Amino acid sequence: MADGKNDIDSRFRSDQPKRGALRESMTSYIRQAAKHLLPDAVTEEVHRYRTYTGTELALYLRLRALDTFGITRLEKLQPPRTARSFLFVCFGNIMRSPMCEALMKRAVSSWTRETTVASAGLHAVPGRPAHPWAVAAAKESGICLEHHRAKALTEEMVTKAEVIFAMDYQNMVQLRSRYPEAKNKVFMLGTYAGRNHRSVEISDPYYSGEDGTRQCYKTLEACINNLVSSFLDH
Repeated sequence: MADGKNDIDSRFRSDQPKRGALRESMTSYIRQAAKHLLPDAVTEEVHRYRTYTGTELALYLRLRALDTFGITRLEKLQPPRTARSFLFVCFGNIMRSPMCEALMKRAVSSWTRETTVASAGLHAVPGRPAHPWAVAAAKESGICLEHHRAKALTEEMVTKAEVIFAMDYQNMVQLRSRYPEAKNKVFMLGTYAGRNHRSVEISDPYYSGEDGTRQCYKTLEACINNLVSSFLDH
């Protein structure tokens, strides 16, 4: 009996590496399948939660609640029309914010008043080029992003800007958390998207593919056009 038991134990131990490899393979398969089955919005929301600290998560939930129940409507918060220094901020400064910077610079090129426009990313890898989807989508609007290189957001940028536009709740939360003294000059660009855009957020097209990027850029172009028009009306 002892020999039989030892033989069974030996075979069980020898099978453990195989079982471990199988478990890892199944876990990997489930994760990959989830990416295809879950809606883009859910995937992005999970990604957000992973990036928050405890303080930022609390601020995010509070901001969501205030906006949802209409206590503080983000779409009603708009910058002063006297502003002449604009900073567009997104996650990595390789898709949304560089497009906004380029569109805004083109739009204000005829202004007689001196205006400065810049963009940066809260998690940017300095020097990283614009995403290929961004480059392709931008060309359709006559914008060239081929020479763009990502810039990380700095305190100096925040201080110099009169108006800072965030693209989504994550950007807004992290800007307010990291630069609390600047919270009164941080706004959501999506407030200028128009009635057809249901959300005040402009989601990261990094999770939506080339078609999603193209659609995002149409929204960004509408936002910049409406923003500039609102300034010209005053």
